[in-house]
Amino acid sequence: MFDFYKKYAGGAKWEIIKFIAIVAFIVIPIRVYVAQPFIIKGTSMYPTFENADYLIIDEFSYNFLRTPERGEVIVFKFPEDTSKFFIKRVIGLPGETVVIKEGRVLIYDKEEGNPKALDESYIGEEFTLPDGVWALGLDEYFVMGDNRRFSSDSRSWGSLPEDLIVGRALARLWPINEIDYLPGAASNK
Repeated sequence: MFDFYKKYAGGAKWEIIKFIAIVAFIVIPIRVYVAQPFIIKGTSMYPTFENADYLIIDEFSYNFLRTPERGEVIVFKFPEDTSKFFIKRVIGLPGETVVIKEGRVLIYDKEEGNPKALDESYIGEEFTLPDGVWALGLDEYFVMGDNRRFSSDSRSWGSLPEDLIVGRALARLWPINEIDYLPGAASNK
């Protein structure tokens, strides 16, 4: 009986070691560099997302292929407490100036010089306060929630450093009746 235990216990240990190796070399890099789950908490992105929506976040694109674009919905570490994660929409890009005046969002690009008003059909109600001007550095973004009345965003805590961006909303998996690819993405270049 002791030989039987020795023979199969050694095999079980080897299987555990193989399982740990697979997790360490395949699953962890995918989770860290490719994609991760994210559950919406709160209503700052309403009507685009509701509390408890379940998303998959694409980390690969921003880590290896490109930078965020205006209109994309991104997940990032909150600048004032990096242990918390927020989800917001990209409004202003590096090097631009964002102006909020009389409820409208205007973008000033140094190259074009003329202000461009954003088409924000994705927000529930047109209510963007306070008026203000935010000049972005070369590695900073301006982000806002779609539920402007109830969103803690760049209007209150300033620009978002690029190195705090985790990824973009790639897919909504819950609720089932709202499964979507690139949920909430808006082209507003």
